[in-house]
Amino acid sequence: MSKGTPSMGKRNQKTHILCRRCGRHAYHASKKVCAACGFGASRKLKKFNWQWKTVQRDKRTE
Repeated sequence: MSKGTPSMGKRNQKTHILCRRCGRHAYHASKKVCAACGFGASRKLKKFNWQWKTVQRDKRTE
């Protein structure tokens, strides 16, 4: 089977739908888990430290 135009017509199933918790189009319909917020896998909101830059505060005391 080729990787080009004929195989593009077979892509008609929805893997991700709208998430009930975060509202993003990242809820996996068959896995029942949201890829964005982690809904379905845990009660805590999914987040990582690399997502936001930390605020660099000055360490000097005057």
